[in-house]
Amino acid sequence: MRKKSGTVRYTAKQIRNKIARGEDRTNWAKVNATTGAKLEASIRADSDDIHSEPDWTLSVMGVPAPKDHINIRIDHDVLEWFKKNGKGYQTLMNNVLRAFVQTRRQGESIKSPNPLS
Repeated sequence: MRKKSGTVRYTAKQIRNKIARGEDRTNWAKVNATTGAKLEASIRADSDDIHSEPDWTLSVMGVPAPKDHINIRIDHDVLEWFKKNGKGYQTLMNNVLRAFVQTRRQGESIKSPNPLS
């Protein structure tokens, strides 16, 4: 079954006609009133916008490991917390589990005697 899409496509002519009919939802008065300083302040206030060079020390090079398909039972409130982030919540759950495993592995390597020394 084909998944329904909410995307609607218009030609340039159809868009011009919609604007001429007043079907444009852009608040042009607000756009025109926005100064460069206001725009810069808005950009700086955006927590999702990255203004500096990324921290490449945390990057991992290579192809990601394949994922296994499993069925798992999760407490309702925990699942809802992840789902409230929207699409990609399963990836987020995987990342949380990966971080947990990595901290445990680091702890194991500290406790294990170093065979090279």
